[in-house]
Amino acid sequence: MRALNTAGTGMVAQQTNLDVIANNLANVNTNAFKSQRAEFQDLMYQTFRASGAATGGTATLPSAAQVGLGSRFSANSTSFSPGSIQATGNSLDVAINGDGFFQVTLPDGTTAYTRDGALKTDANGLVVTSDGYALEPALTMPLGARAITISPNGNVTAILPGQDDPVLIGTIQVVMFPNPSGMTRIGQNLFRSGGGSGEATQVIAGEQGSGTLQQRFLEGSNVQVVEEMVRMITAQRAYEINSKAIQTADDMLSILNNLKR
Repeated sequence: MRALNTAGTGMVAQQTNLDVIANNLANVNTNAFKSQRAEFQDLMYQTFRASGAATGGTATLPSAAQVGLGSRFSANSTSFSPGSIQATGNSLDVAINGDGFFQVTLPDGTTAYTRDGALKTDANGLVVTSDGYALEPALTMPLGARAITISPNGNVTAILPGQDDPVLIGTIQVVMFPNPSGMTRIGQNLFRSGGGSGEATQVIAGEQGSGTLQQRFLEGSNVQVVEEMVRMITAQRAYEINSKAIQTADDMLSILNNLKR
């Protein structure tokens, strides 16, 4: 009986759906986290008669006779809608107000991208992420720098010891992708570019469709808890109704098995 396997695929699909929802809720307080939505597609169909097949004379079937074999998880859809902007008061906290990513260099020399602007300085004054990954292009804060200012276009200025006027230290650039949804998450608020994301383009903040920078602010998660709860309830009911289909198919097989008595 096909219903057993078909409903089973539906239950597996809803388990994956719940996994995605749980990850969204777990990251409700993660800086710049972008929520995901599980997408599904139907599986193969067993065709008994094709649409348009002759039934005798000039008559043909107006529709096909097919039975579907279930569903499967196909992809994640990422929402890049902006999260709430939260004031922190930290001079090295930067939020991207719009599209774009910060580019960082990983310890193995490869490049990753993030929207988490909780920046800090290491022992050498290099501006890094919370995990110690340096911004690209690199930015170093001179010893004793004060009154650090990050302009909306990314220019970083500070007043150095023995000086009264601010000087330009460097620029924080942002990176744009033709298709951000094609990027791959690697944890630690980081993404890698992929074949579906297109080539990365470094731009000045506020230009070529990129967002501007806001100093002393951080972008929060864009997870909407109410929406996730509704999706969780829907997934639970879908899982339950698929289990009922399996129970019904089992009851029907039990009736068939008892016919000889």
